[in-house]
Amino acid sequence: MKEKTTQEIKQKARRSLPKRLTAKKGDFVLDTSAIIYGYLPNLLNKKIEGKIIIPNAVMAELENLANKGIEVGFKGLEEITKIHKHGKNIKILFEGPRPQENQIKFAKSGEIDALIRDIAVQNKACLITADLVQAKSAQAYGLEVLFIPPKPLEKPKKKFLWFWRR
Repeated sequence: MKEKTTQEIKQKARRSLPKRLTAKKGDFVLDTSAIIYGYLPNLLNKKIEGKIIIPNAVMAELENLANKGIEVGFKGLEEITKIHKHGKNIKILFEGPRPQENQIKFAKSGEIDALIRDIAVQNKACLITADLVQAKSAQAYGLEVLFIPPKPLEKPKKKFLWFWRR
C-alpha cells in the first residue's frame, strides 16, 4: 500500500470543511489566520449580522507579531480597526483570557488555538479560520466552522531604480 504524502492528507482533510457561510446572522469568532490573511473585508461584504468576537488570545498574537516588527501583525490590527467603521449590524467584542507564558511556550502544540476554540464553544459561535488544523479540531469539538483556504501572503515588493544616461 502506497503511503500518502502530506499534501494528499491535507487535501482529503479539507473536503469535509464548509467553505461558505451557512448563516449570515449570529455570532462569529475570528481566528488569527482569518485576520492576517485579510478575510475580514470579504466577510463584512456578505452583510453578516450579529457579533464578531475576537479572542484576546488573537489580539495577543497580533500584538506580539507587531512588536517583533512583522508586517502581518500591523496588518491584522489595522483590519480589526476597520471593522469598527463598517456598519451598524455588527457588534465587536473582545473576550477571553490572554495567553499565559506556558501557553505561549507551547503555542505550536495548539495551546493558543484551544483558547480561541473555547471562546467559540462558550458563545456557540461559528469559528472562522484559515488554519486547517484549527478547523478540523473545531469540527471535532462539534463547532460550526467556516474554513477559508489560505492564500499566499503578499511578499514585500522590491523597489527597482532605473537609471539612464542622457
